[in-house]
Amino acid sequence: MKSTMLSGKTALVTGSTSGIGLGIARALAEQGANIVFNGFGDAQQIEKLYTDIGQEFGVQTAYHNADMSKPDQIAAMMTFAADKFGGVDILVNNAGIQYVANIEDFPVEKWDAIIAINLSSAFHTTRLALPAMKQKNWGRIINLASAHGLVASAQKSAYVAAKHGLVGLTKSTALETAQTGITCNAICPGWVLTPLVQKQVDDRAAREGISNEQAKKELLLEKQPSGEFVTPEELGALAVFFCSPAANQVRGVAWNMDGGWVAQ
Repeated sequence: MKSTMLSGKTALVTGSTSGIGLGIARALAEQGANIVFNGFGDAQQIEKLYTDIGQEFGVQTAYHNADMSKPDQIAAMMTFAADKFGGVDILVNNAGIQYVANIEDFPVEKWDAIIAINLSSAFHTTRLALPAMKQKNWGRIINLASAHGLVASAQKSAYVAAKHGLVGLTKSTALETAQTGITCNAICPGWVLTPLVQKQVDDRAAREGISNEQAKKELLLEKQPSGEFVTPEELGALAVFFCSPAANQVRGVAWNMDGGWVAQ
């Protein structure tokens, strides 16, 4: 039987053409939500992706190619969602990029891009989504932070700063909406085998002359005691929970799904 918990709601998921964002978009569509996709990739492949998901779950889907580092494009995307679906009920701020270097070697333009896409974009989408959510007295804002929103790693200063900032933004948003039907929470994944992480695995395998499987194992066991990747499907299920009536009083949390990473 088709799930209808989110029937009539519209979810906008940034960075949803692959990886975690796609997993969350699918999970919300499965519950009956219309989906506005966003992200980079081949135009034909993206069109097939959102068309197929719409048909699979019997929901309406659309796509906007906003560059999440550009506030004017973010505003255009939010207007697009409002025009097409009457507003955004569920906002999932997932778009993110990564760069690894020591602070003294960190390119300034990379720092600026990571802060813009991983942190500032969530401020812009949130400020533009809140007025309509307040009118309806219902909304869900889910920020994809990271285990790096709770603890740090060397050589990831911009990413760690942005994700810590995203956890702080989550808490402030939750407090400002505490007496409304709007909630704001953060999900903090550990290692997920996204294209971004696969590249780190590939680089490690090449650098150390080991197999891809061995590189995966070593990467995981440095941080993630379970030795297993978190999956986009698991993260999607958590996002669905945040959207459910059971989570009405879950407000301002940074919920780590990380195989034990931050328990150490």
